[in-house]
Parts: sequence; C-alpha cells; structure tokens
Amino acid sequence: MRTLYFDCFSGISGDMVIGALIDAGADPNLLELELQKLKLDDEYELKWKKIVKNGITSTKFDVILQTNPSLIGLSVDKGQEHSHDHLHGHSHEHDHSHDHDHEHHHDHSHSHDHDHVHHHHHEHRAYKDIVELIEATDFANPVKETALRIFKRIGEAEGLIHGIPLEKVHFHEVGAIDSIIDIIGAAILIHQLNVDAIKSSPIPVGTGKIHIDHGIYPVPAPATLEILKGVPIEQSDIRAELTTPTGAAIIAVLAEEFGPIPSMKISSIGYGAGTKTFKQHPNVLRVIIGN
Repeated sequence: MRTLYFDCFSGISGDMVIGALIDAGADPNLLELELQKLKLDDEYELKWKKIVKNGITSTKFDVILQTNPSLIGLSVDKGQEHSHDHLHGHSHEHDHSHDHDHEHHHDHSHSHDHDHVHHHHHEHRAYKDIVELIEATDFANPVKETALRIFKRIGEAEGLIHGIPLEKVHFHEVGAIDSIIDIIGAAILIHQLNVDAIKSSPIPVGTGKIHIDHGIYPVPAPATLEILKGVPIEQSDIRAELTTPTGAAIIAVLAEEFGPIPSMKISSIGYGAGTKTFKQHPNVLRVIIGN
C-alpha cells in the first residue's frame, strides 16, 4: 500500500504542502499545466526554487500575484504562510524577507490604496463562485472532489465564525488566488502521486497573537481552530502562527489518520519550506512516501 505521511513538526500551510510534494517528486510543470484549466493565468505566476532552511535543503513554492494584468511588472509577492488566505480580506503578517531572520510585518491593505487595484476584475470571489470555477474545469474527478471538500471545510468554518451561511461566504481578492492555487494544486499533486493512504502527525498550531483585519487575534486563529475540529493538535511554545487556515483544511480533509510515522519502506522524502525562519528549528514540512 503506497502511503503518504505528512510530518508537520513545524505546522502546515498551503505553500509548504505544494513545496513538500514537489520536493518528494511531484511534477511542478504538470501542476502549472493543469492549473491553466482554471483560466486565471493573468492573475498569478508560480515560482518554486530550492532553498536551505536551517541546514535543510527544501523547496520554496510561491504564488506571485499579478495585482493588475494591465500594469506590467507590478506584482505582489505574498508569503502565504502568513496570509490569512481568505475571507473579508483577512490580512496578516507577510514576511518578504524569505530566508532571513528579520521579519517584516506588513499589512497588505496598505499597499492597495491606489485606485488601479480596486478596479481589478475580481474584487471578491464568493464560495459558490469557486465551486463553479472548479466544476467548470475538466480536472480528473478525484481532483475536483478533493479541492471542493477542502474549500467547503474552510467556507463552513469561516461562515460559522462570522455567523453567515456557506453560500454567502466571500473570498477576498488578495488572498483568494494563492489560496485557490494552493488548494487545487495540492489536490492535483496528490492525485498525480497516486497514493493509497494519507496519514499525518498531530498538528502544532503555535502560540501568541496575530494581526488580521478584525484586530489582534489569538493563535491559532478562530478559523484554523474550527477547521481542525476532530484533528489532534499539538502544544508548541513557538510564538508564531505555525498552521494557517489553508494548511489546516488541506490536512483535515486529506489525512485519514493521525499518529507517528507508520511502518513502511520509504521510497521518497520531500521538504517544503515555510516563509518564516526560526532560530531553533527548520521551518519546513516533511512528506514521506513509502510502501
């Protein structure tokens, strides 16, 4: 039985999942090709590269947002690990430093005070728009089903917290595209890797506080905690958001069981880099595939 195990010792985010799967042998070029079926190419650009994170070579995956297709060269590079990747423009800390110890705390809404951004053609995407977007493609059925289940998990959690029904949940422009790419990308790569079972370690969520549009919130953020209902979480002393809503939803939907690394003969290992760098441990997600 071909098993994929997510070793989330430093939490999990959408970009870490894609990075780890590519690092473990999934094909990023096929990912790029498949994602073209969404017909959103003018809104983003994908980048992946090998970086060294506290001594571990890992793959860093980034979705570079094209703020406005008509403004050539203007893009927003958003480290997803700290984006509240979704609704009502939850903005969050964005670390543009990538692999340095210093962090920039940058609220995305400030960089969008220019008029041109507000005229962009996708100001908000409702949950139902994303469902239609996925259903309109000719992705393989398992890819569609997985992506829809992940989005539903996020939409239901956000709807519950904000007190609105699922069909009224909206995804904000700046956060939505990288979320869409991370979630559908994860579904595409998991399907491509052709595994029979998916397991995961318990999920460390971090501690402390984060800034989002609604104010200062505890870690884990309410949406993340809601998404992780039924999933074992792990206490962690790291004062940072280790698990994002997107990462939480991907693992909550994909993993059939949670526990230590299962007995298996390992065939491949992948490391996906997070955006933040911690002094004490490598901020990477490890994926182990074996039989």
